[in-house]
Amino acid sequence: MVPLPNNDIDTDQIIPARYLKVTDKNGLGAACFSDWRYNSDGSPKPEFPLNQPQYQGAAVLIGGHNFGCGSSREHAPWALVGAGFKAVVSTYFADIFNGNALKNGLLPIVVDAETHQQLISLSSEDPNAEVSVNLEDQTLTLPDGRAVKFPVDPFSRYCLLNGVDQLGFLFGLDSTINQYEQANPARVMTSA
Repeated sequence: MVPLPNNDIDTDQIIPARYLKVTDKNGLGAACFSDWRYNSDGSPKPEFPLNQPQYQGAAVLIGGHNFGCGSSREHAPWALVGAGFKAVVSTYFADIFNGNALKNGLLPIVVDAETHQQLISLSSEDPNAEVSVNLEDQTLTLPDGRAVKFPVDPFSRYCLLNGVDQLGFLFGLDSTINQYEQANPARVMTSA
């Protein structure tokens, strides 16, 4: 886990607007939190958590309340996934970010304030502390064994568990759609 407990982390802080000129995900992980992560000369700021060796390889980001607020951009979850994150834990996510995250393979996990504070403390005190995320059961298990349930809508859960996006889901229904089309021939409209 990487602690970044700042409240109101907006999408421009996750991925600054100057990186939005791309139409694909490649390279956005390196730009994730770039204004907080790097000095003006491009050198890493040693105090920023993503630059600290003890947090390298972490797959869970512990963000503050109202994570992902601000403008709508798919680039924010693209950057987080590109930086190696599979889940972000917060007490609240902005609606548009939440939807974009789920559609792009990043799991937003909402927990209560007490659990959130415990995670912040654990990840700060022991960088090797690990949590376990079970999307099937919708639980986040803390190092002490306590399992916390989290919500996720059924369709997003299905897509994440099966490694598909909305389009992939529809492609998976191709044979069902073809069967329907064959059983229900097109109607010809005639004009009077």
